[in-house]
Amino acid sequence: MKIVVSNRSGVPIYEQIKEQIKAAIFSGELSEDEMLPSIRGLARDLKISVITTTRAYADLEQEGFITNVQGKGCFVLPRNSELARENALHKIESNLSAAIVTAKAEEISKKEVAELLEMLWEDSHHE
Repeated sequence: MKIVVSNRSGVPIYEQIKEQIKAAIFSGELSEDEMLPSIRGLARDLKISVITTTRAYADLEQEGFITNVQGKGCFVLPRNSELARENALHKIESNLSAAIVTAKAEEISKKEVAELLEMLWEDSHHE
């Protein structure tokens, strides 16, 4: 798993790390019980503060994605389908909220947005 962080993205670095690890878990790149890089090792590799990687790992543990085994490291927890669904719904809600703000700012109607969503949904089933 390769983690890439950017100081220019506007997203806090700990959040970038957290989202990339979650994506690797959801895609299957990181599997259940797989050990994550050590907090210090990841900080060294990314040339960032240990505090930043500690925050990312603590958030992932709190959200139920990983567990920290004292003296052994951090490991991926079994995938909880309820948690995965909640995470997906949260991501969809955030993206749709951003789309609604844009639509309202540009005076695009709810009907037009719904038609666009329908069209995109249908197009995605053809791939």
